[in-house]
Amino acid sequence: MEEKEIVLKDKLREPFLFLIISSLIFFPVMNYMGLSNFFKTLMSTAHDLLLNTVFFIMAVAVLTSAFGNVLSEFGVVFLLNKLLSKLMKPLYNLPGASALGILTTYLSDNPAILSLAQDKQFTKYFEKWQIPLLCNLGTSFGMGLIVTTFMIAQSSNMGENLFLPVLLGNFGAVIGSIISVRIFSIYTKKYYKDFKHVQHLENVEYWNATKGSVISRLIDALLEGGKTGVDLGLSIIPGVLIISTIVMMFTNGPKDPLIGYQGLPYEGVPILQWIGSKLDFILNFLFGFKSPKLIAFPLTSLGSTGAALALIPKFIETNSIHPNDIAVLTAIGMTWSGYLSTHIAMMDSLKARNLASKAILSHTIAGIIAGFITHLLYILIF
Repeated sequence: MEEKEIVLKDKLREPFLFLIISSLIFFPVMNYMGLSNFFKTLMSTAHDLLLNTVFFIMAVAVLTSAFGNVLSEFGVVFLLNKLLSKLMKPLYNLPGASALGILTTYLSDNPAILSLAQDKQFTKYFEKWQIPLLCNLGTSFGMGLIVTTFMIAQSSNMGENLFLPVLLGNFGAVIGSIISVRIFSIYTKKYYKDFKHVQHLENVEYWNATKGSVISRLIDALLEGGKTGVDLGLSIIPGVLIISTIVMMFTNGPKDPLIGYQGLPYEGVPILQWIGSKLDFILNFLFGFKSPKLIAFPLTSLGSTGAALALIPKFIETNSIHPNDIAVLTAIGMTWSGYLSTHIAMMDSLKARNLASKAILSHTIAGIIAGFITHLLYILIF
């Protein structure tokens, strides 16, 4: 009984700490905005994000997932894997089959690589120390196609062609993935140094296709891929509505400073802008950010890239973002891909939970460098 009481007292620290920290964060904001304005803005921002951002991202996800599934069904992914296999060894020190992991996560999301990691026909090409690297490799390209198409789709809103900046951001994400995998491999080699070397087999010479005519396979692939896109679109709703709403309420001030707070969508207390202004020199040097608001995107990408994408339209609306920023945010958004919310679960699934902290550290460094290199390349090219 005495031991249970000690455990109970110890556990009670957590709710008290939670209440204290939450109060210190939210009570000043409620007091500054007014209680009714705070909750009205909270609800109206989430509602606007759902209607005007989430459903747009879902539409993009449905189309890109359907397209990706067709590529897999008709062997285009297999062909790309064959073409890219010669690059994987010098770039990542991974077998050619790992290129398939890049393609699957680029066409969908981070966890897509886990299905490959459970396939013995896939993992037979890997050394034991290489298996955990799949987590960082896949995460570097998670939601890549969705991020790319979403950013390019903002061209009309910005009045500029964003294809080349977004393409540059993709290249920056490739650099980030190499850095992430290479740094993480230092730790995995040490951790698995006692495991016996495995002789690699030849590359897989086939892909899995469904039975039936070309037309039926095409329709089935489109519909099945579309369903995957719907699932992905639904899965990002909590992240977008919760994280983006909170971030936006810590990013913007009142719509009309003369009138003050009215409970309108996207109003808030510009705390992140204040933090960004204090880090202005660093952010401008590393990424070329001209507006302190943009710090909200990298911070949100830590937990959810889908939620981070929801910030872009508001940045455009307030003229806070430029093509260089689009390139840099594309690189960071792809590289990080909400890794803080997925890395531990993915490492656990790969049976390498003890290395999760090392994977996170490697990926944090990689995302920053990816954005920095993208900024440098943008200056050199444009």
